[in-house]
Parts: sequence; structure tokens; C-alpha cells
Amino acid sequence: MLIGGLQKTSLIDYPGKVACTVFTIGCNFFCPFCHNKDLVSWANFKNSSLAVVKEKDFFDFLSKRGGILDGVCITGGEPTIQPGLMQFCQKIKKLGFLVKLDTNGGRPRVVKELIKKRLVDFIAMDIKVDKKNYSLLTKISYEKIAQSLVLIITSGLEYQLRTTLVPTIHNKKNIAILAKEIAVVATKNKINPESLVWHLQKFLPQNCLKAEFDQFLPFSSQELNCLLTAAQSIIPQVDADF
Repeated sequence: MLIGGLQKTSLIDYPGKVACTVFTIGCNFFCPFCHNKDLVSWANFKNSSLAVVKEKDFFDFLSKRGGILDGVCITGGEPTIQPGLMQFCQKIKKLGFLVKLDTNGGRPRVVKELIKKRLVDFIAMDIKVDKKNYSLLTKISYEKIAQSLVLIITSGLEYQLRTTLVPTIHNKKNIAILAKEIAVVATKNKINPESLVWHLQKFLPQNCLKAEFDQFLPFSSQELNCLLTAAQSIIPQVDADF
């Protein structure tokens, strides 16, 4: 595992739990608005002020946190491109901690194995944008995104779907389209769309992969609420933190 950072205590990364957060290096998406540009590639990481965290050092730390931490959040970058992810999760579970995975959904086979082997307890998946516009962000096929979505919402695990609302990327029309697409996937897999856990969050221009996004003004409160209303017109229980 290539670990590029460790937040030793977090009260927000794992809903309802006290956790530490591990940041992996490398991603198979290159979203221009990504706020973790230093973790997107090894080249970016080497040019940053961040330092590698050795696995041994991480597990030495974790072994002393029993009774203090509930779990570990594994984020990135994109954790599912790490070849040692399965073994990493196994070691965490053996120490008695819960595991939360943050993923972009681009590697459904890895997501499936993690669920099958009961190596994760909570999965947060970023749903970037509607199907038509996914090609603006990544070369990963949308079919893989849809496969991961199905695996997660039918897994029986705690989960959260997340969409970061970004100026120039999102608008009222494509958020409504995205909501319909998610609802259709759920219905086809015998999941009531009204039971879906989908969270909208505000884009903050900071340390973006493409510098131009650092200059963008975030959506106003009025604009954000308009986008939320568009999503809720299809999936009423969608929530937000703005």
C-alpha cells in the first residue's frame, strides 16, 4: 500500500464513529476539480510536501488505539487501485477495527471482493455526474460505475453515495438526470429509490488538480438549494451539508 498521509483522529470521515483516516497515493480518475491533487499520482506526490507513511508505522500506531478508535477510513487517491488493499483491510479487521472505504467506483471487481470477503463495513462512493458527462472526467466506462453502484446499494452494508456540486460541471438539468439514473438502477435491482442514501456536498476551490478550478466561485446558497431541489424531485430523501 502506498500511503501518503494519516489523520490520526477524525469525527467526520466515518459517520457516527471515531476513526483515523489513511490517504492512499494514486488514482484512476483525473477529475479537474479534485482537491487532493497531491495524491492523484506518484509524480504529483513527489512534488508535494507530503511524506510516505510506512505500513509498519501505521499498524504500530493502530495497535495502540484499541478502545479509542472505532475504525479506519481508507481514502485517496483511489484505494481500489492499490494491489495490497485486501491484505491491508484484513490486518485492520484482525485488530478489531471497522473499515470504511471511499471509492470512485471505477473498479467494481475490487469492490465486489471486499464485500464478499467482509473486509469493509461502510462504503462511500462518489457519483461524479450523469452518465453522458462522465467522459468529461475520466476514461473509465460508465458501466463500471453502474456495476459498483449496484454492488454497494445491494450489499446490506452501510453506505453513502456522494456528489460534489461543482460550477461548470453541474446544473439543475444534469442533477435531475443523475437522480433519475440512480433511481432507475435502484429500481432494476429491487431497491426502493426512497431508501437510497445520497449526499450532496459543496465544492470548495482549494488545491485543485486543474488550477483554473481554484479560481471558481462555489455555488451560492440559492444555487445549491436549487440543485438539491432538482435531486429531491426524483429522490426525496437526498440530503446535503450546505
